Amino acid sequence: MAVWGSGYVATKVGLQYAPPFTFLTLRFGFGLAFLAAIVLVWRPRWPTSGSEWGHLAAAGLLMHAVQLGASHYAQYLGMSAGVTALVISAQPLLTALIASRWLHARLAPAQWMGIFIGLAGVALVVWHKVDIREVTSGSLAATLVALVGVTAATLYQKTFCPNADLKAAAVVQFGASLAVLAPLAVAVEGFPVIWSGELLASIAFLVIFASFLAVSALHVLMRHGEATRVTSMMYLPPIFAVVLEAAMFHVVPSGLTLAGIAVTCAGVAMTVWSRR
Repeated sequence: MAVWGSGYVATKVGLQYAPPFTFLTLRFGFGLAFLAAIVLVWRPRWPTSGSEWGHLAAAGLLMHAVQLGASHYAQYLGMSAGVTALVISAQPLLTALIASRWLHARLAPAQWMGIFIGLAGVALVVWHKVDIREVTSGSLAATLVALVGVTAATLYQKTFCPNADLKAAAVVQFGASLAVLAPLAVAVEGFPVIWSGELLASIAFLVIFASFLAVSALHVLMRHGEATRVTSMMYLPPIFAVVLEAAMFHVVPSGLTLAGIAVTCAGVAMTVWSRR
């Protein structure tokens, strides 16, 4: 969760030097180069059927191309960071609704309460960054698409390819996302890049820690835990973003933000706690 939270900062830095689709094309292009070195030394177990390849590609497109492409473009269109974080943080609630309705998951009343309390806590954490004046129909639609994409991606991979080798999955998913995003970067944006050390550092961080390690950790947790319990931890990245912002930019969190952190942690605890 710390990586997800710090990923907000790294993305904000990277988008100063390249527009969304171009930035993501660079991210997954460098990502494939990084993974190539890994799989040459540490051989993965590749999919053995066309359906396995297809399921991995579909999950990757939802997680990377749809979720990241839409959320980055929402920021590019001027959506405030607070509204974006608040909408994306509705993922645990959406996951709980889907899991209880179609995946036969049974949630205790305390878990449902924890989901709503956690979302309320996130609202308090990001409230100072919420600016409704910057919300347009386009940016709001893009943010909602990102929310649906990340929720569908986690549930899809858990359902259709739960035992995939994570290194092979990353290669397939990076490649599929690159194949979709690169034409968009050229056709829509013209592929403008301002090369800098900050851009390369943000790409390196997001490739290694966010796109590979954090996503792999999420899938491992999804294999061994209930979807709602695991995704409830997605309430925590805004908290880590606040801590990182305070450490790097000396932004002192307000009393409302600190109260929101406490409420969020309480909600997550209620959701993930089990007598077992």
